[in-house]
Amino acid sequence: MDGKYVSTIKERNIADLPDGEVIINVKYSSLNFKDGLSSAGNKGVTRNFPHTPGIDAAGIVAESSDESFKAGDEVIVTGYDLGMNTSGGFSEYIRVPAGWIVKKPEGLTLREAMIYGTAGFTSALSVIKLQNAGVTPEKGKVIVTGSTGGVGSVAVAMLAKLGFSVTGVTGKPEKAEFLKSLGADEIITREEAIDESKRPMLKGIYAGTVDTVGGSILATALKATAYEGAVTTCGLTQAVELNTTVFPFILRGVSLLGVDSVELPLATKQETWRRIATDLKLENIEDLAVDISLEELPEYLGMILKGQTAGRVVVKI
Repeated sequence: MDGKYVSTIKERNIADLPDGEVIINVKYSSLNFKDGLSSAGNKGVTRNFPHTPGIDAAGIVAESSDESFKAGDEVIVTGYDLGMNTSGGFSEYIRVPAGWIVKKPEGLTLREAMIYGTAGFTSALSVIKLQNAGVTPEKGKVIVTGSTGGVGSVAVAMLAKLGFSVTGVTGKPEKAEFLKSLGADEIITREEAIDESKRPMLKGIYAGTVDTVGGSILATALKATAYEGAVTTCGLTQAVELNTTVFPFILRGVSLLGVDSVELPLATKQETWRRIATDLKLENIEDLAVDISLEELPEYLGMILKGQTAGRVVVKI
């Protein structure tokens, strides 16, 4: 419409859905930055329109031609091509390949699974990678960049639950109390998290970092990581470029660990969801959630692109 992309609710037939072995009656989805990009016509996310976004879905199997699933199974779908070029979770029904589906673990409801969603799943992957790299609470404090966002807020809460002293970086100082309620011990501004000195190394303050933004904040975190510390990175909202030196890696043995939540092997996804439902499950998960309807979704799609959301937005289908 006038060169702009618009969001509307329409009725479609199940026959219009893409090929796949399993039809799922979606009960909940969640809002992610990638959904906002898709709704705005970003061709790097979605090539063909009209399109139904929603990279997350939790629901009940309605029909399956794959013996791994039967009608009535409660399941989760995140990642792969869902909501990108395959009709996504902002819909009453989806049809997807069986190889995309994880059975919902005991200990989570379908709604809770979508409070976590891809963002919380990415947080869990980041935390697990820090643990696997040997980062423990005894080794020092950890920092989370973009800490009021979907990934960052869940990471703050998970790390605090595990006993870490957490520093949250945010461009929204008015959200300091929100971060403290999640367990953050210290809040610093985005400006404080960027080193302008051009020095190749800083004092090693942090045992670990969960970075969600990239760019100069990630470069600074690397310079401020302590000996044999680890930094995970999963986002690019500040920048895709990384201007740094090899010094943190060769003088302090720092590890930079990439986190991908999209094309993981299904077995890894299942195990990560099991961890989310057990030792990484948050007691205050409800504090992160805002529930919206499909009718409210267009407003929130615009808000997430402008950085105006905090925590997690659950879409009730």
